[in-house]
Amino acid sequence: MQTSVRKFVDCRDFPSDSKCSLTIAGTEDEVVKAATEHAISTHGHTAGPELVNAIRSSLHDEK
Repeated sequence: MQTSVRKFVDCRDFPSDSKCSLTIAGTEDEVVKAATEHAISTHGHTAGPELVNAIRSSLHDEK
């Protein structure tokens, strides 16, 4: 049985004043959705395709 590669994004890759250390892992769609919501609610980013694209491009494969 083949499983899809889990993805993750780590707030520590994006230095901020809050020194956020949250890591989010899951399927690509799950991580993009959760990270987008986190970026908006916690870091004050503006919702939109630019934010989603930036998050999607910063995903890493979980090892």
